Amino acid sequence: QVQLVESGGGLVQPGGSLRLSCAASGSSIAQYAMAWYHQAPGKLRELVAAVRSRGGTQYADSVKGRFTISRDNAKNTVYLQMNSLKPEDTAVYYCNAGFYSSTYAPLPYWGQGTQVTVSS
Repeated sequence: QVQLVESGGGLVQPGGSLRLSCAASGSSIAQYAMAWYHQAPGKLRELVAAVRSRGGTQYADSVKGRFTISRDNAKNTVYLQMNSLKPEDTAVYYCNAGFYSSTYAPLPYWGQGTQVTVSS
């Protein structure tokens, strides 16, 4: 069973950048597809980005060209590089372990979340 811990959130100005990290323990992430979700107040948790075990990626339309998901299996860590941040990116960001059918499918392995606030 894999445990996930997110870090790197904080307060940034519009147009700024932030890198989130998801550190895994208990199991190697190499066997999993991995993803980042976010959840804003009053809204459902949404898929932001996902990466296959061998590097293929998918992104929500709202973040394409701005966010990059990556993984370092040797460090058992997944990252989300967020550039050109917008106020609408404000949310709690969660890391998830899952798999692919044709699209990303989450397993019930979640981190505790890290808050990202984009505001001037």
